[in-house]
Amino acid sequence: MFNAHWQAFLAASVLLALTPGANQLLSLRNALQQGTADAVVALAGRFSAFLVLILATVAGLGAILLASEPVFTAVKWCGVAYLLYLGGRMLYRSRTHAAEPAREGTADVRRTRRELTRQEFGVAMTNPKALLLFGAFLPQFADRSAGAVPAQLLALGLAYIAVEFAAALVYAGVGGRLASFDLTARTRRWFDRATGVTMLAIAASLTRARP
Repeated sequence: MFNAHWQAFLAASVLLALTPGANQLLSLRNALQQGTADAVVALAGRFSAFLVLILATVAGLGAILLASEPVFTAVKWCGVAYLLYLGGRMLYRSRTHAAEPAREGTADVRRTRRELTRQEFGVAMTNPKALLLFGAFLPQFADRSAGAVPAQLLALGLAYIAVEFAAALVYAGVGGRLASFDLTARTRRWFDRATGVTMLAIAASLTRARP
């Protein structure tokens, strides 16, 4: 029975992890703009946030947070605000660089790995879908008849992180591959604009999230 739970969990996890979302889009964009290595290092921010949420779930806080509509709403609007900020900033940067002809053909100002890591952490930590993932999705696959539910939740959470990490490497790899084509500054700006618009769209979709 436990093996069946794990098989179903892993199949669902792969689909969830590969589905384009704010964090995966961020990895793709970071790799395109600054290289695969920077994008992979920045993943430490995402998985630090995931680990916090997993530990909260193991401690029983996930169910409490999901049961509290005011708390869930607060997290949701923090996520919306942060994605609006990121999307708006990307659009602003693309417009600013477009207004500087002298910079045509040159790379945008590189951001530090610490900044990229903070962005990954912020997007993951304020995303209500991550709260739903660890607070509602993981418990469905715990076999209560086998006992030691907290240990099962921890194992499931760490397994999901492994699956998500593999998916993130795919996105970063695609971004790095695109960067290897030596894209022009204009093309990179258009990609930033597309990413910014997508972030705004994701923020809009989060406003309809419910616990």
